[in-house]
Amino acid sequence: MNYRFKQMQSLLDDRKYFKLVCGAGNEDAEEVKRLTVLYTLAGAKGLDVSASPKVVRFCMEGIDLAFELANKFGIILNIRPFIMVSVGMPGDHHVRKSYINLDTCLKCDLCIPVCPTDAIPKELIVIKDKCIGCGNCSAICPKSDIIHYEHNNRELETLLPDCLTAGAEQIELHAAIADDTAIMQEWQLVSDVNPDGHISMCLDRLHLSNFAFEERVRKAKEIAGERLIIQSDGYPMSGGEDDFNTTLQAIATADVLNKKFNMKLRKAKNVLIYKKENEVDQLLSGGTNSLTAILADQTGVKFQGASLGTFARKIVKDAINNENFYEDIDNIKKGYLIARELVVANIGEPDL
Repeated sequence: MNYRFKQMQSLLDDRKYFKLVCGAGNEDAEEVKRLTVLYTLAGAKGLDVSASPKVVRFCMEGIDLAFELANKFGIILNIRPFIMVSVGMPGDHHVRKSYINLDTCLKCDLCIPVCPTDAIPKELIVIKDKCIGCGNCSAICPKSDIIHYEHNNRELETLLPDCLTAGAEQIELHAAIADDTAIMQEWQLVSDVNPDGHISMCLDRLHLSNFAFEERVRKAKEIAGERLIIQSDGYPMSGGEDDFNTTLQAIATADVLNKKFNMKLRKAKNVLIYKKENEVDQLLSGGTNSLTAILADQTGVKFQGASLGTFARKIVKDAINNENFYEDIDNIKKGYLIARELVVANIGEPDL
């Protein structure tokens, strides 16, 4: 067990792991770099990016810059964030790209303002590098035959090693499809490619019953052992609002996992209690926001870390879009302080 593995495990054990999700389909390397700068300064210990060596390199540059800027802001950064690359199966919404058929499009422009990554310009030709496959555009489109989705195919056997060489240390497989056999084959590949680091499986219950969800976690554990992290995805890519209802399903999904793997029956009182050690470490995800940890604590649902994407990116959007981002130090400071409030809300004061 190497030093970085132990460092990561310590963060999980202490509930000090905050992961920024830049988007599995987000290949806008410059945006990823800017997000990385702000959230590294804010105390995030995980950065989840698209499985692209270029994006990983830009993320590395963002981390390096954050460590340089930390001295100016009086911040002590003791732990370098872990870069996780995300991949997905055909049919998983995290790795698809939208396509607008301009021949049938009504030109109503309803899709433009609902896109969280500004991937749809006025010309209505989707910017593929920015599209994260969230589904907002097709949901609001008046006709069902205008917007379609294409899977972002990747050759994982060569791509993932290249990402690890570029600086990534962890891999996440988005496994929100029903085909269990295909998922486990891909999971075995992920495990083989990264035998010494943590690997994560992102699961939601949109297409899985609670039993199927539990079975997939069990099978993932058989392959990954102590390297396993489950990202319990309540309602994928739904974290636009900052209220309890938005984050409710993230807590509910985590509760399902806990009751199966991390709790046991106290027969004397016929109640479930938590085991001394977790069988499966999990991150809260899917609709996560500034209220996620509060709701989890109120309901007694334990977790080892928080994974935030849509909401985390939304609150620093103005800072990220500043044309003079790297020269405007006040802008960077303002952005990282906003990000830091979110980090603290989820994991408390980060161990900087």
